[in-house]
This record gives sequence, C-alpha cells and structure tokens, in this order.
Amino acid sequence: MSLTSAATLATLDRTGPRRITDLAAVEGVTQPAMTALVRVMEESGLVERRGDASDKRVTLVCLTEAGASYVRTRRQAGVHAFERLIGELTGDEVEALVAALPALNHLAELESQDREGPKQ
Repeated sequence: MSLTSAATLATLDRTGPRRITDLAAVEGVTQPAMTALVRVMEESGLVERRGDASDKRVTLVCLTEAGASYVRTRRQAGVHAFERLIGELTGDEVEALVAALPALNHLAELESQDREGPKQ
C-alpha cells in the first residue's frame, strides 16, 4: 500500500468521512489522483462512498470496518517497533525521550491541525 493510501486511511480514521476534494487537499495530491486512489481502496474494501445526509449532492468517503482494522493493525505494528527500539536505549536516553514528550506531542498536534485544515 502506498504512503498516500495509508495516510488517507489514517485521516479518515481520525476525522471521519470526508469529501474527495478535502482528502486531496489534506494529502497534498490532485483531485483526480485522489479519485483514482479512492477507487482502488474502494475495490479493496477499505473505504466506501456514501451520500451526505445534509447535502444530497455530496458524496463522502468513509472507512469500512476492513479499513479501520487496517489502520489499527498498522498503528499497533508501529507501537511494537518503537517498543523494541526503545528497549535498546540506555536509561539516560529513555529519560531524554520522556523529557521530550511534551514538545513531541505539541509537534504532532500542530502537524495534525496543518494536515486536516479547516473542519467541515
């Protein structure tokens, strides 16, 4: 799976259903590229398109249970990789990481806000 596909699934998991135009903007790709990507993920059973109850002209891209499961599995694999690597650090290095956590959390929040753009 491409990084853009994985990032798109993660965005949908974090923010809920989105329009293709919103997903394209968040992921930094063109609308035609996102449309093609969504089609492939739809054929794989990871996402589905649904109508927007508030605007019948709009179609939203939603995670399926398979897509949500993929995101959870991928995140868990990342957690296990970090656990293994942190286990190889010295005590001082672990303490330095713990001390840096507030700044790292803030960076993650800023990045998330930047990627998600304005809320619908």
